[in-house]
Amino acid sequence: MADLMSEHQVVREGAIARLTVIGGRAVERLTGLVDRRETAPSSRVAALRTLEGIADQRALDASLRAIDDPDAGVAQAAVRVARIFLRGPRGAAVVDRLTEVALNRTRSEPIRLTAIGALSTLESSTLQPLREALVDDASENIRDLAQRTRPLAVEPGDFEGYLRQAVERRLPDDPVALRHAIATAPEALSLPLLHQLIERIREREADESTAGRAEWMAVRAAAHVALASRGSRLGLYDIRETLETARGPLPVGFLSALTAAGDVSCLEPIAAAFDRAGGPGETREDWWHRHLASAFRVIVARERLTRRHHVARKIDRRWKGLLNELWPGRR
Repeated sequence: MADLMSEHQVVREGAIARLTVIGGRAVERLTGLVDRRETAPSSRVAALRTLEGIADQRALDASLRAIDDPDAGVAQAAVRVARIFLRGPRGAAVVDRLTEVALNRTRSEPIRLTAIGALSTLESSTLQPLREALVDDASENIRDLAQRTRPLAVEPGDFEGYLRQAVERRLPDDPVALRHAIATAPEALSLPLLHQLIERIREREADESTAGRAEWMAVRAAAHVALASRGSRLGLYDIRETLETARGPLPVGFLSALTAAGDVSCLEPIAAAFDRAGGPGETREDWWHRHLASAFRVIVARERLTRRHHVARKIDRRWKGLLNELWPGRR
């Protein structure tokens, strides 16, 4: 929690990852931070992002309150938390709240666009009045988004149908809803279809702005976890390529999938990411380094490798001393 309030973004990102793994036990502390208006907006946004990842119903009230925050970043992050619960027991309250924001022409355009995007997962009958109300909106961006919003034609709670249409027809506009569907029904798709979904998400990710790209990357990580949890290595090439091009920490799901299904071919990309993240020897104590090292050691143990293996020798030649930090037995 202290790291979540750090001035340094890298420290906050590490805290988000660790708290998301902790899950429900952290919710009350996080909602308390969201409600604390005197706290820096960057810390409150980080708390809301963590709550979005945990997806615990107890976060809903705090997120609904934070939608009215004067800071645009906090308000948008709050909308992203609230949209997770659109189809939950209090879905009607969430729909009413987000519709109110979308129609409120005194609110800023970014927060209204975020609210419209969140509502895009609903049925056409629910969305039609919103589209009609926004047809003459002063903002061209809002008019365009409202008219482009077309949900997938599936019944509420039909995660299998939702995921199948995401593969066979088109991806939904809401990455959080898609990530929730993948996590809720990880076996809804066959392994080839799940692999195809990863490909489609990656294409969508490449077309997004920087902020949107991070959300879609988190969806791709969730799909990799679903694939790896079923013992499949179909997605390993994508994880390797992502590691090789990463210039900073990835969503923790990539490391979870790597730990569950990684093989010898993943060791060199892990070593490269570990080295690229910087920090000489004993100073490598952040969550990203620790998780990379943990995945490396699990793979080495699972594949029963020794330091005489050609990949281990190659890593040792390319990055002097790095193998000593990564090899099993080092604390």
